[in-house]
Amino acid sequence: MPRILALTGSPSLHSRTAVVAEHALSRLAHAGFDTAHLAVRDLPAADLLAARTGQPELRRALEAVAEADGVVIATPVYKASYTGLLKAFLDLLPQDGLDGKTVLPLATGGSLAHVLTLDYALRPVLSALGARHVTAGRFVLDSSVERGAGPDRLRPEAELDLYQAVDEFADAVRAGATAVTTAG
Repeated sequence: MPRILALTGSPSLHSRTAVVAEHALSRLAHAGFDTAHLAVRDLPAADLLAARTGQPELRRALEAVAEADGVVIATPVYKASYTGLLKAFLDLLPQDGLDGKTVLPLATGGSLAHVLTLDYALRPVLSALGARHVTAGRFVLDSSVERGAGPDRLRPEAELDLYQAVDEFADAVRAGATAVTTAG
């Protein structure tokens, strides 16, 4: 069963980005994938900033990336780019840290003015880390994430758009796993 890891780069405890990532993971789990979520904000800050990759929590986080067949990278947009928190973690990955992996980039933000963050800020970094395939990402407006008394949810049109991206990602992960199995 292919493994999917979602990395979320929001520093917020009540993150809309995490809600979007959880919706993606739920869809993938229903499709038969083994899923896990790593919120970078939960890693020890001092170790993360000092790049102490030998520390147990950072080592486990890096191993989770290495063991994943597909990675969902989700970030809020701050100052027209992905978060510094996510950047700090991505900087810890080896140069080929995403080698052979399929990656789905997701971003959340308050304005459609930030939609190009996916292609002009995040995609080049993911490619530089050796991702086999970076699928078409999705930008979700903060206003499309509904939070309240019940469970957090996405507005129907945002959920449908996200699920289309997730389904394309799932197909790409399966194709990659098949290619590796056939070659091996």
